[in-house]
Order: sequence, then structure tokens, then C-alpha cells
Amino acid sequence: MPDTAVQPKRRLRFPSFTVQVLLGLALGVLLGWVALQMGPTADGTPNWLTTTLDTIGSSFVTLLKAIVPPLVFLAIVTSIANLRQVTNAARLAGQTLLWFAITAAISVAVGIGLGLVFQPGSRSTLDPAGGSEPSSTGSWLDFLNGLIPGNVLGLGAGTQVTPGDDGSFTATTSISFNVLQIVVVALVIGIAALRTGKAAEPFLAFNRSALAVVQKVLWWIIRLAPLGTLGLIGKAVATYGWDLLAPLGTYAVAIYTGLAVVLLVVYPIVLRTNGLGVASFFRGAWPAIQLAFVSRSSVGTLPVTERVVERNLGVPRSYASFAVPLAATTKMDGCASIYPAISAIFVAQLFGVDLSVTDYLLIAFVSVVGSAATAGLTGAVVMLTLTLSTLGLPLAGVGLLLAIDPILDMGRTAVNVAGQALVPTVVAKREGILDLDRYASASAENLFTDDEPAADDTTAVGAEQDAVSRDVPAQREPVRTA
Repeated sequence: MPDTAVQPKRRLRFPSFTVQVLLGLALGVLLGWVALQMGPTADGTPNWLTTTLDTIGSSFVTLLKAIVPPLVFLAIVTSIANLRQVTNAARLAGQTLLWFAITAAISVAVGIGLGLVFQPGSRSTLDPAGGSEPSSTGSWLDFLNGLIPGNVLGLGAGTQVTPGDDGSFTATTSISFNVLQIVVVALVIGIAALRTGKAAEPFLAFNRSALAVVQKVLWWIIRLAPLGTLGLIGKAVATYGWDLLAPLGTYAVAIYTGLAVVLLVVYPIVLRTNGLGVASFFRGAWPAIQLAFVSRSSVGTLPVTERVVERNLGVPRSYASFAVPLAATTKMDGCASIYPAISAIFVAQLFGVDLSVTDYLLIAFVSVVGSAATAGLTGAVVMLTLTLSTLGLPLAGVGLLLAIDPILDMGRTAVNVAGQALVPTVVAKREGILDLDRYASASAENLFTDDEPAADDTTAVGAEQDAVSRDVPAQREPVRTA
């Protein structure tokens, strides 16, 4: 009698997420090179391929940034509510800030050392007179402006008026958000909910439920990362190419050498010193690092960073949802430590200004403390202007560096995000709350797997923290002090 058993259908297996992003990266470089060879149109505007790549990449980053405000707010309120079950919550916060400062100080020391070794300003062929002062600069008052919320949502709006050829004017209004202000608002509301007591339980239950919904939408967006990578890297290649590096070759090499030293030498030493495997860390954090490289946005990468820290590296959700958003606004080893240190030395050498030991100490101080002062502002350029103005160096030097800033920004942001994943992992390990089994088996493929049944429940975070507070042997080890 013939065998009539139904054979199971073979499901089509797609390449892993990491492979998909790498394929998008390779295809983006290829299409960007094709667009670069095509050149602009007859009227000087970008060709159709460049425009298409720009639209794909910018749309992906816009979607990521759109989901960040509710994610940060809901995650922090939830984490604050569950930190009430932890006796060392204040210690966790203090250790986090301490390791922010330690790694930033090491990074800026690397930057200063490489600046003195490479002497990038003395070897440049640029004319100092060709520089122009940037339109926006950083100041220490920006810290207060970025810290105090202008509204409960941390939102801001700006209007730009563009004159037309026929004498008319077009007004374009854009809405932006300040992540640091959202963090402050969420902290205040979370603490207030704790102090309110039983009456706040319905609010906290709604908050946890809303967080689960937002996270589901988030991962639908993240699945578009390979396509976004194609557009972002393609647009960068088509617009900037690599020939712009020639006049600033030594400077660019110094920057990327510093980034490589911090990422591949300093961070591994920190991990090994704290008894953590280097390969496991980079395997688990890789999805966030590679997305940061192509998106050039720590804030846009924030949802992925938080996910890999929790799911791949084994940091408890209640702590990760607090530490990672804080790191995304104040922990920038690439933009706020290496880059301003080397760039300040470059500008000083280019304009013939001799820096003293006091000046180098001032660079270190600004780099360690100043990142918080620019948390609500845009990019590393503002951080650089803060450093130059503090040292009394010409701000016109910034204009000379803008030509290749997007190329440098890719590496800077990747290091930023790696540091933002490193510190919560190290602190969790030192405090004995790191899931060592999950860390050892860290895999980028865990990024999109469904949560365990408990994590889909609105009390998942609380249940997880209960396990931590009960000192589960499989997830904890004796606490190590700094």
C-alpha cells in the first residue's frame, strides 16, 4: 500500500539578519558607485539613482526616529517602576555614570596621543583662510537648555523660509525631539508614579501594555534595516565618494585609527578585565554597531542597541531600558572624545597655535563632561565647536573639516553605539545581575525571535526583576565592587 503520509512543507529560509544587512551594504556601495559615475543631471541636480537611494535611506532613518520618543518614555517609566524591587538601584546609576567617565577619559587620551603622533594639521595641504565658521556652535549653557523640558513631550519645531525664483517664499516646518528631555520627563513621571503608590497601578499597567505594542511596531521597522542600509550607504558613496579625503588624508587616518584602537583594543581590555568574553560581546552587539555605521545616528539606533543589550548580552530589561537611553544621549566616545581631541590638535597645528599641557587637560575635561552639554544638539560638530571655543581656537577650522564629516561620522557613530552597549554590560556583570549564559551564547539571530511567554505578559518586566531580586543562581554571581 503506497505511503500516503503528508510530507511537511519545506519553508523558505532567508539569510540571517546580519547577512541581509551585509548584502544591503555591498549592493548599496555598488549602486552608489554607479550613481557617482552617472554624475548630476544637466541642471546640476542629483540623478534619479542618487535621489532614489537618498529617499530609501532617509525614509528608514525617519521611521526609526519616529518610534524612539514613545519607546524611550515608556521603557524608562516601566524600568523606574520595577527598580523599586532592587535595593541597589542608586548604586547601578552611579556605576553607570562612573564607567561612562572612565571609558570617555581613556578614549580622549587615545585621541590626544594619536593627534600628537600623526601631527595631522602640520601635514595638511589645506589653506587656513579657506575655512568658515559654522552656523551653530556649542556652549555650556546648552546643557541646561537641553536638560529642562520645553514641553511634556520634549518636542521642538523649527521653520525655514526659502525664497522662490518668482519672488514668493516657501515656509517649511519640521518637528524634532530632544531625547535627553524625554529621559528627564520619563524619570520624573516614573518617580512620581512610585511615590503615588497603589493609585498609580492602572497607569503603570497601561504603560507596560503600551510598551509591548510599541516594541512590536519597532521590530517591523527594524526588519527593513537591510533596505535602509542599501539606501544610506549608496547615498553616501554617490554624494561624497572618496576623493575628498586627499587634502585631509592624515587627519582622516588619525580619526579612524583612534576609533579602531578604542573599538578593538580599549573595549576588549575593559571586557577582559571584567571577566567577559570579547567575541561574545561583538557577536551580540554587532547588529547595533553595523546599523549605527550606516545610519550615522545613535538615537536612530537606540531601539536596536537596547534590544541587543537585553536579548543578546543578557542585561536585565529593567536596567537596560534605563541605561541605554541615558547612554545614547551622553555616552559618545567617538563623537565627544576621539573626534574633538584629534580635531582640536589639527586646528591648532593648522593655524600655528601651540598647545600647552593645560590645554590638553582642558580637552580631556571638555570631552568627558561636555558630551552631556551637547546631548540635545546635532552631531559631533557642535561638540567640536564647544572644544575649540573653550580652548580659544579659531572656529573657522571647523568649516575645513565639514567636507569629509559624513565619512568620519559613520565610524564615530559605530564606536558611540559600541560604548553604549559596553557600559551597561560591564556594570551588570560587576553588580552580579548579568545573565552569563545568555551572554556566552550571544547571537545576532536572537534579535527577531519572539519573546518568551512571560515577556509577552504585561508583568514581564516585573517578573524578570523579581527573579533578579531573588538572586537566581543561574543568572548571578557575587557582586564585585569598583
